[in-house]
Amino acid sequence: MLGAGMNSRHAFVAAIAVLLAARAAMAWFLPLSADEAYYWLWSKHLAAGYYDHPPAIAWAIAAGTHLLGDTAIGVRLAGVILSIPVTWLVWDSARLLLKDRAKAWLAAIIFNMTLMASVEMLAATPDMPSIVTSAAMLWTLARLRENGQGRCWIGFGIAAGLGLLSKFSALFLGLGALIWLLADRQQRRWLATPWPWMGAVLAVAIFAPNLWWQSQHQWETFAFQFGRVDHGRLTGRFLGEFLGAQAGLASPLVFVLMLLGLWAGRKPGTALFLPALLAFTAIAYFLVHALHARVQGNWPCFLYPMLSVLAAAAFSLQGARWRRWLSLAALPLAALLLLAAYAQAGWGVVPIPNDPAARILGRQFRPVATVAAALSQAHLADAIVTTDYETTAWLRFYEPAVKVIQVNEPWRYPQAPAPSEALLKGRLIYLASFKRDQHHLVEKYFAYTGFPTQIQGAGQPYMLYPMGKPKHFDFGKMP
Repeated sequence: MLGAGMNSRHAFVAAIAVLLAARAAMAWFLPLSADEAYYWLWSKHLAAGYYDHPPAIAWAIAAGTHLLGDTAIGVRLAGVILSIPVTWLVWDSARLLLKDRAKAWLAAIIFNMTLMASVEMLAATPDMPSIVTSAAMLWTLARLRENGQGRCWIGFGIAAGLGLLSKFSALFLGLGALIWLLADRQQRRWLATPWPWMGAVLAVAIFAPNLWWQSQHQWETFAFQFGRVDHGRLTGRFLGEFLGAQAGLASPLVFVLMLLGLWAGRKPGTALFLPALLAFTAIAYFLVHALHARVQGNWPCFLYPMLSVLAAAAFSLQGARWRRWLSLAALPLAALLLLAAYAQAGWGVVPIPNDPAARILGRQFRPVATVAAALSQAHLADAIVTTDYETTAWLRFYEPAVKVIQVNEPWRYPQAPAPSEALLKGRLIYLASFKRDQHHLVEKYFAYTGFPTQIQGAGQPYMLYPMGKPKHFDFGKMP
């Protein structure tokens, strides 16, 4: 036992408060990643769906920026606030399943100390609401197992429907819940009642607006997401990459605790069988996918509420010496790695060539945006033309007065207006990073009137091409 006295509880609460305060501070301080700025663009044209994902993140960003304006903390406000209830959901799920308040507090700390949950609850991406709703799905089933009240299925249906509006990965948890009903003899009786079916109908009803939107847009989000299912050549390369990424994002020793918890939850009827099965349903797919193609590191993030409960269950200061040392060292190492990640992302304390944190956050993009704004203010450019969503999103966020036209990928901005013919006949400049330069594509629509100019920003050179009048007008959006 870890000890569950008043002093221990205060220590746990203080530790969680420090972790949440640090996350809020980084949410205020760090610049937006390109994806966050892209989802911020979505929030300017609210809809029931978008090309890449369902709409929950756009609505969450719109709520935050309504309160705090178009700032980094405004964009991320929903994640900062929802960090509190999702922590409680993890804590109470662990309390219900493990029957040990100290380990429940430990599960909440593990969840908030993993790099995965810390980053994904900080960043304004679809992963943030996906994690919250997956924690709610776990909690409703943990309560069902505890009290046997059928109305818990209504809560599960609400959480599942909101999960589907966040990210389609909620389907894995729905499948996991069905397998849990079939595999656990004590829970199988629910299939003969209307409760789980009512929950399923409610989930579909909540998800219906996105289904309607998909039907009006050629089911493009389904095509994009499920098109990632790859049946390429069998290889072990991506499997090692996947496991290594998860070990880093959980922290290595917490990752081992998660694996031990998964193993302990293998028996039907036990308390750990529920979170283990919910997690393993998706893990099994990721393992198979990794045998053929890359699994992005963030994909399993919605499993971390379950994995944190399992890691807390595996935590033990008794028994074999290796188990005691593993448990004692797991949290200090996780805290050290989280602190190092924050320090590197915020201040680049270790000089790393092509620092991935600096690249993802576009820490040096502001000078590029400043140049574009200066060209606009000097009436040398009526609009900036782009060909990638990263440049488009960052430029719009940092310099909202600058008109930006992305001539390709109009499906990314279905609600955005097309540029006027008068604007397209004005002074235009094509802006692109050297690595994403597609000026040959732009030549289909415009002639160039001069030589390109190179400027430095976001850790890489950017090219500026002066452009002439368009050859035709059938293209483009103004995000």
